[in-house]
Amino acid sequence: MPLNTPVIAQESREYWAAARQKRLLLKHCGSCHRHFHYPRAYCPYCMSDQTEWVQASGAGTIYSFTVIRRGPDAGTIPAFVTLAEGPTMMAGIVDAAPEAVFIGAPVRLRFVEGGEGQNIPLFELGR
Repeated sequence: MPLNTPVIAQESREYWAAARQKRLLLKHCGSCHRHFHYPRAYCPYCMSDQTEWVQASGAGTIYSFTVIRRGPDAGTIPAFVTLAEGPTMMAGIVDAAPEAVFIGAPVRLRFVEGGEGQNIPLFELGR
């Protein structure tokens, strides 16, 4: 299935630049010391503007998922993945049989090339 080219906003420019290099960045708050995703200038927990980019480990667990069984996206598995650093992000699960996917399953980061050469962060089963 071809992946769409993401719309890159000012606040996510560095995130997508790192993804081109197959690196996953998260924002970290210097005030409350929490990681968060999606990228934004202010911490969603304490509203501090003392945020910085940090590299994520790429490890996580499946929080929730569904299997698309009809239409042009049949066979894809969109999921919410809770990263080892704490935030939960939405991403697809790749190269997995639907019956092998379960809530709590360990996953690891994998980048897949999307439109215009932009790498898209997805996940595969296992660590």
